Amino acid sequence: MATAAARLAQDAPKAAVKTFKSFRELHGVVVSAGLMQRTVKVRVGGMKWNNFLKKFFDNSKTYMVHDPNDSLRTGDVVAITPGERNSRHKRHVVKHIIAPAGTPIEERPPVPTEEERWAAATAKAEAKLQRRALRAKSEEATRHLEYAAKLAKNTQKRLNNFLRLHGQQPVKTTP
Repeated sequence: MATAAARLAQDAPKAAVKTFKSFRELHGVVVSAGLMQRTVKVRVGGMKWNNFLKKFFDNSKTYMVHDPNDSLRTGDVVAITPGERNSRHKRHVVKHIIAPAGTPIEERPPVPTEEERWAAATAKAEAKLQRRALRAKSEEATRHLEYAAKLAKNTQKRLNNFLRLHGQQPVKTTP
């Protein structure tokens, strides 16, 4: 019994720590920076085997990468990782700068960590849900007001019809 309680106590801190799904990390060189807002082009090197010539050839691939704080410059060596899809072509995000080119890292805006990115995305999603709920409440209240106005108008028409039927003067309504 005591060992089970001890195991639960040991597992509790592990459960409290949020784990992030780790993805493969690619290393590449920034080939274009500063031309697009929060976006850079990163070339990741690679080799491809030609079986006919029995030889490797360069096979680099260029990725559009999300740079949240515009902290990268052309020539930087960076680590990128797949992240949430930010646009049609951007599917990767900067993980960290390996080797800066030109301006030192200390003089640039910091690259957000994975935890900071997750926190920002969660906060953004929460804000969106709150806005959506508020808009739904507002629309529902508007529908109720419109229904009440329509009901009052129909009631006034019925009252006027009843008064006309019994030979009395109908009540004037204000628009």
